[in-house]
Amino acid sequence: METVQKIALVFTIIGAINWLLVGIFDFNLVDYLFSSMYIIARIIYIIVGICGLINIGLLFNHIEK
Repeated sequence: METVQKIALVFTIIGAINWLLVGIFDFNLVDYLFSSMYIIARIIYIIVGICGLINIGLLFNHIEK
């Protein structure tokens, strides 16, 4: 499970960087890269959201030990 959480964390960080770009520069990197492929952009947003949910487990990781 640790590998899955690390992969999920990478996707969550990528999503956070995208939101940083949106907040500071009003530039959405995902839309810029995949504007012609709307379904790919949607899939990326879904993957990042699922990864964020997976990373909720990191909040409670210390309780298990």
